[in-house]
Amino acid sequence: MLDPILTGELDTVPGYDRFPTVDEVHESLTRLAAAHPGTAELRRIGTSRLGEPMLCLTVGDGPAHAIVAAGPHPNEPIGGLTVVHLASRLCADPALRGSYTWHIVGCLDPDGTRLNEGWFAGPYTKAHYGRNFYRPAGDEQVEWTFPFSYKRAYSDRVMPETLALMRLIDATRPTFMTTLHNSELGGVFYYLSRPEPALQAVLSALPARYGLPLHAGEPEHPSITRLGQGVFLSPRMDDLYDYTEALGQDPATLITGAASDSYAARYGTLCLTAELPYWIDPSAGDTTPTADVYADLVQAQAADLRSTHAVLDEALRGVAGDVVSASPFLRASRYFVPLLAGMATTGERAGAPDNDRPAIAAERSSCRDLVHSFRLRFGGMLLRALEGEIAIGNGTPAIRRHLGALSVTYDKWCADAEDGTADRTVPIGHLVALQYGAVLAGAAHAVS
Repeated sequence: MLDPILTGELDTVPGYDRFPTVDEVHESLTRLAAAHPGTAELRRIGTSRLGEPMLCLTVGDGPAHAIVAAGPHPNEPIGGLTVVHLASRLCADPALRGSYTWHIVGCLDPDGTRLNEGWFAGPYTKAHYGRNFYRPAGDEQVEWTFPFSYKRAYSDRVMPETLALMRLIDATRPTFMTTLHNSELGGVFYYLSRPEPALQAVLSALPARYGLPLHAGEPEHPSITRLGQGVFLSPRMDDLYDYTEALGQDPATLITGAASDSYAARYGTLCLTAELPYWIDPSAGDTTPTADVYADLVQAQAADLRSTHAVLDEALRGVAGDVVSASPFLRASRYFVPLLAGMATTGERAGAPDNDRPAIAAERSSCRDLVHSFRLRFGGMLLRALEGEIAIGNGTPAIRRHLGALSVTYDKWCADAEDGTADRTVPIGHLVALQYGAVLAGAAHAVS
């Protein structure tokens, strides 16, 4: 059962119908600072690689500090609405601030977020999302480029955006921190930097208020520890390293740095991530055993990932001698396309004895949905890379040929992703309310 105060706050979230642009988020925070000069202060905490100011609104003056940062991954815009709503409520209600000074960052990756804004106003179809999708290469992601040193892995190539968040963490030593992520498909799930049973119970109860299931399918990586249905321990790069190494793969090709929660651990910070999907599969929370063998599902997923890699790799190699732009879409494609082959190899863990069991319905859907997601994500980015070459006048025969062939395949992938599914688009207001509720619950628990 949810606390009545938390329930009342959830009711304050409007019924949003679109996601905000970077400019709109920054304009909203600027207006709040101007309207509440004795309560809120807007300051610049850093600069993006393309020269974009990174803005942080500080609200309140409590002894504990909380950091809430939107846009750590640029294809995840729910947080833009969440931070604006949170900031407005904190400015309006002194009691809601509690014992905190709140530090609210409008967008951690403004450059990348602008490359996704083509789908922010809809239509919210998987095809439209995929054709306007951008996710940076691993070594260009704010959330995955914190300093990391483990065994043969060493990374200290900290980006300006990452450095801005590092400085904020060091300056405030936060009691609570959340970077606002979201997923695409499946059910609702969360990451916590440490087990917190009382908080886990609140988080697990939130989705039902909006008729959304907790994720019961596959975790994002098999090295991740499950704390309960829909709640996982935050991924640890040393665990990912050990798991990948045990498979005979080179972890250095996968790990580009640590995450913000690992960096904040030195201050005892409780870190929370609420992962909320744009589309819900009704079977995402279904734990009913099926006639499918789990090992067979994972092997089939690995085969699909290999075939997807083959298509994208052929196009990428086919234009390698012709491309000239080094665009962010091309850099991302060069990172993610080889990663698909590595993920297929990881899927060969299906031979483990404990995988010779009936799969539950949620595992069946999550295995299928991951393939569709990666096809539309990475195929869409490679198409944008090739279209970008043509847009600057570099339409060589090889680029035009591979763009045409990949476009045909991509249209089929889009049709396959939509065919026969009962997926439904989640109302944006519900997503914001869930994320907002998780932030309030996590912050309250951290000082309890």
